[in-house]
Amino acid sequence: MNRLIYIVLVGLVLSSCSPYQKAINSEDIAVKFKVGEDMYNKEKYMKASRLFEQIMPQYRGKPQAEKLSFLHADSYFKSKEYYLAGYQFDRFAAAYPKSEKAEEAEFLSAKSSYMLSPLYTKEQHATKDAIEKFQLFINAYPESPFLEEANKLVHELDGKLEQKSFDIAYQYYKTVEYTRDYNAAIKAFDNFIFEFPGSKLRETALFYRLDSAYNLAINSVERKKEDRLVKAKTYYLSFVNKYTNSEYIDDTKNMLENLEEELKKYSTKS
Repeated sequence: MNRLIYIVLVGLVLSSCSPYQKAINSEDIAVKFKVGEDMYNKEKYMKASRLFEQIMPQYRGKPQAEKLSFLHADSYFKSKEYYLAGYQFDRFAAAYPKSEKAEEAEFLSAKSSYMLSPLYTKEQHATKDAIEKFQLFINAYPESPFLEEANKLVHELDGKLEQKSFDIAYQYYKTVEYTRDYNAAIKAFDNFIFEFPGSKLRETALFYRLDSAYNLAINSVERKKEDRLVKAKTYYLSFVNKYTNSEYIDDTKNMLENLEEELKKYSTKS
């Protein structure tokens, strides 16, 4: 037991005498910078960021400030402190727009937002922020070596927004048998189709929109029925013109037969 206590005490004494611990307690900003850079190079990013944080104000306006500012931001990024990293990379890019590191800083600012993007089932503010930052980056640096990765990450983020939008519409669609709010489902699928014209889910969205419009028309009150039947038929045409070999094609044909049968009543009245 005494031996264990001795080992612990020796460890504490040695750690208190480490270059990092000495730098933390030092008043010499040059020492903090040097040890902080050493910690960064040894991939001890949390220790590096702590030292850099202590000396940032004192180096403002000095020649070393640019390097320190980038290392400070990057140490946060590599410590997975993405909120702080994004903020510091933004500050760097604003303070040093002509720096050779400005391009990388703007990319890493966008990537910090990407890393904060949650699962598609959650609120997507961070996702939209990341897409906006990547688009600004792509526009500013069309020849960047980071361009391929930026485009790949934007595609992934767009996929989250796409899935989120589809799921919202689908929830309206799945609950119409209880709510009878077919218009809400139609509107939600309209929004999805407009926002994501190239989506792999477009076929399914067009079918669910048609199905919602069909049920709305068939179950409609008399004074609104004819207009809704006509509208549902236009949705049918939009679907079959695009997806002639769809797995839903038999269902759509049955809908068309019923729609035309109902519309005959109005042509007879005319």
